[in-house]
Amino acid sequence: MKKRMVLASLLGASLFLNGCVGADDATSDNKVEDTGKEDTKNEEEDATTSATYREYTDISELEDQYDVIIVGSGGAGLSAAIEAKDAGANPVIFEMMPVAGGNTKKSSAGMNASETKFQEAAGVEDSNEAFFEETMIGGKETNDEELLSYMIDNSADAINWLDSIGITLDNLTTTGGMSVERTHRPSDGSAVGEYLVNGLLDNAYERDISLFVNSEVQTILEEDGKVTGVEVLVNQTEERTIKSDAVIVATGGFGANSEMVVENDPALEGFVTTNHEGSTGTGIEMISSLGGDVVDMDDIQIHPTVEQSSGYLITEAVRGEGAILVSNEGTRFTNEMNTRDVVSADIIALPEKKAYLIFDDGVKERVKAINKYESEGFVVSGDSIEELANEMSLPAEALNETIETWNKSVSEGSDSAFGRDTAMDEDLSNGSYHAVEVAPGVHHTMGGVHINTFTEVIKTDGNKVEGLYAAGEMTGGIHGSNRIGGNAVADIIIFGRQAGKQAANYLQN
Repeated sequence: MKKRMVLASLLGASLFLNGCVGADDATSDNKVEDTGKEDTKNEEEDATTSATYREYTDISELEDQYDVIIVGSGGAGLSAAIEAKDAGANPVIFEMMPVAGGNTKKSSAGMNASETKFQEAAGVEDSNEAFFEETMIGGKETNDEELLSYMIDNSADAINWLDSIGITLDNLTTTGGMSVERTHRPSDGSAVGEYLVNGLLDNAYERDISLFVNSEVQTILEEDGKVTGVEVLVNQTEERTIKSDAVIVATGGFGANSEMVVENDPALEGFVTTNHEGSTGTGIEMISSLGGDVVDMDDIQIHPTVEQSSGYLITEAVRGEGAILVSNEGTRFTNEMNTRDVVSADIIALPEKKAYLIFDDGVKERVKAINKYESEGFVVSGDSIEELANEMSLPAEALNETIETWNKSVSEGSDSAFGRDTAMDEDLSNGSYHAVEVAPGVHHTMGGVHINTFTEVIKTDGNKVEGLYAAGEMTGGIHGSNRIGGNAVADIIIFGRQAGKQAANYLQN
């Protein structure tokens, strides 16, 4: 076993790291902030106070050449590394941040997949065709159909693969825009991110895959149309050239880069972000400098339920398990299970540009992430609707009437007010009542590097850079103009696996 460097990785609580915005910054000006040394320092401090520790590879073990270089240690990068290793290659992972996991560790709702063994066991009738159609509708019919078809057709196999390596996602729920329970999450209903990253890191460790943190790849080297390696700043101090004939870039999107966000969508200036500090678009920029094509860069998703003082995303599973949204008037104003863009627009259209998630003890029991929200002070509670209304300064009579009407709609199986027809299995009548104040925040960048179904990078001239692959949020086209909740985890796992397999296969040919 290689000598390893022990570093606390915040994977016990890492799902809930503040996004790229510190609590004080978000409270004062509610903006997406540029990242810098101070952000990295904060994450290092968070890491060293965590109760969960990870062993990363000591820099003394860094070699001058590897079969496959993987840039980024989120779900896509880790999946690629595992598949490349299992295919006989010797991969290495470089991570610019002091901890592994990227945005994946902040994922909450789950992973969408259709025709799975867990759906069959639960009696959920689903089809790849329905998954495809609903995702196309959610993406405004602008999705790259080939990429989307590949993701959906391989989603059940990805669930099986995760299960085979000890990452079981057998608890089902629903996200906005989906007609059936196809969002897979851990058995206890907890958020998927921490569980997924821990499981993937366990598998990487078992395979003795080298993972260097605080190591920023700054340049992808290329000669005669083929990659030859990378230039990396290791330990944030030493420049090294590492050779390889195959490079996989999985650095995530650019949701934490305010300049890049506003450049592509000026309307998002001033929005808080849910993204972690490393989501700055570095991979997109490196590939662009090689002539790589980009698509859909102005398609940036805002998530409707974000706690504004911190940038914490309040998982869609809260609504998926029965919560409703109300305005300052204590009344519903939208179909809570509509797509994220629609719900966000409905919140922004309110005079106060914010809303309140209302739920009961039953929802709290079914969504374990709420326990974390409580510990962070985001949840206001009351023994009765009237007490909750008083705590939230909402009109008690209106809120009580809203919940009574909602419970009647659940009983009748019909929401005549807003046409909601999913996540209506349980009403809001179980125990105490709770609320979280939310508003939209920058969440996911749908645009990025142009790839094909083999995860090969396509250049602006239509040719490929031989040996160069990309996967995850840094790629574009899959989600169209609006991502469906739960599809990002499917994206990173499925295309991350594909990148690892294709890179290993490239080396053998």
